[in-house]
Amino acid sequence: MTEFAVLGVDSSTQSCKVEIRELTGGRLLGSGSAGHPPAFPPSSEQHPLEWVSALVSATRTALGRCAQVPVIKAISVAAQCHGLVLLDEHGNPLRQAKLWNDTTGAPQLATLVDRIGAQRWINSIGSMPTAAFTIAKLAWIAEHEPGILERSASMLLPHDYLTYWLTGARVTDRSDASGTGYFNTEAGQWISEYLDLAGGPRDWSQMLPTVLGPCEPAGTLRPVAAQELGLDPDVDVIVGPGGGDQHAAYLGLGLNDGDQYIGIGTSGVVATSSRTSVFDPSGMVDGVADLTGGYLPLVSTLNAARVSDVAARLLGTDLAGLAELALTAGDNPGPVLVPFLDGERKPDRPSARGAFVDLTSHTTREELARAFVEGPLLSLMSARDSLRACGVDVSGGAVAVGGGARSTATLQLLADLLGDEVCVLDADEATARGACVQAAAVVGELGVAGLTDLAKRWQPQVRTRIGPRRTGRDLSVVRERWAAVASSPLLDSGRQP
Repeated sequence: MTEFAVLGVDSSTQSCKVEIRELTGGRLLGSGSAGHPPAFPPSSEQHPLEWVSALVSATRTALGRCAQVPVIKAISVAAQCHGLVLLDEHGNPLRQAKLWNDTTGAPQLATLVDRIGAQRWINSIGSMPTAAFTIAKLAWIAEHEPGILERSASMLLPHDYLTYWLTGARVTDRSDASGTGYFNTEAGQWISEYLDLAGGPRDWSQMLPTVLGPCEPAGTLRPVAAQELGLDPDVDVIVGPGGGDQHAAYLGLGLNDGDQYIGIGTSGVVATSSRTSVFDPSGMVDGVADLTGGYLPLVSTLNAARVSDVAARLLGTDLAGLAELALTAGDNPGPVLVPFLDGERKPDRPSARGAFVDLTSHTTREELARAFVEGPLLSLMSARDSLRACGVDVSGGAVAVGGGARSTATLQLLADLLGDEVCVLDADEATARGACVQAAAVVGELGVAGLTDLAKRWQPQVRTRIGPRRTGRDLSVVRERWAAVASSPLLDSGRQP
């Protein structure tokens, strides 16, 4: 019996992950992954063709793990946001793509802020751009590699490029477009004035992708792409509009407005969905669009799960050993870490460095481990405060996602800081799952209402619940100490306060 399925893609900084799910019920049929070349700030780049190779490998692996080869009816791609992909007139990449965590455009962004005005920029796009945003990378290219920009015929985002490779269509969606720094989400329009300031006057409309609606198909799979992926080239496969990775993960988890999405991966994220747009005068909250026609106000930090990798190396242990140490640290306040190890995105401090404070001759190895694990979580608690300050409802349940959510110590310390239960849903690849939800809605022509209903029907079960502990440690004092150190301008010079 023929089994119909959809294929969802998560092309992240580290790897490409693919899930194949049953079209009618969302049951997982097969999955696969393939790595991307490592990339680190400040100059963080990957070649788009490496993403294609990983997509092909991950898809073939996923197909090989299906009990029987299904007929793929639709594909959607979610990917890391903000990256800059420049193509020539033949659709070939002109250089490596600058990734979201490439901070080399910070000086150019500062100039743009001066010329545009911070409040004007926030009011027009819903966010205060940082060096992570695409426009900063465009400005860097315009200044350092003007010849590349002159040869560019198309300017895409990472998920746009993979959709282009699949279909030949130059398209994007609201969620990813809203993280560029030059798209007005309420008007649904690119802002050519900001592009002129960043890259020089030109006909940008010829270079930019068409912005699709939540369930609007991008096109059909090219036969040559189908062959490379291991799919039947004679079957018409619809390709969805795709979207940003965090946005797709939120959809894949079936979360509601007000639910707390806490991502602990390469980056840290606190987000919830909203039907109305959000504008934060402080610039901390990004009022980006979601995958359902609404908004996903969020704060994204640069330093998250990778801090634990550094901690394990410095303390001479592995991640399991680090977790064990952190959970046995006792009730002393202990040292506090501000984890701006590679600079920081929110707050926008690309030249900042990390800082340990309150070390004494009695500080234990366990307390150091706890500070390393807790530091990124304190950043996320501050981010949550910023959402609340904008009137965003975050009263719903807390759901942790990302590689850091595999750590019992991380989950426990997060629950302690929240003073509430933290859940992990049974979805190892929430982003790929969300892409599958979108693909199923597109092929079924369900519309936005059908898309959100489908996400709820496919919502994964709770895998883990962790509640807060009762300890003698005053976490309000810890949070105040963290905030005081994090606000110090001395961190930007690399000196300790």
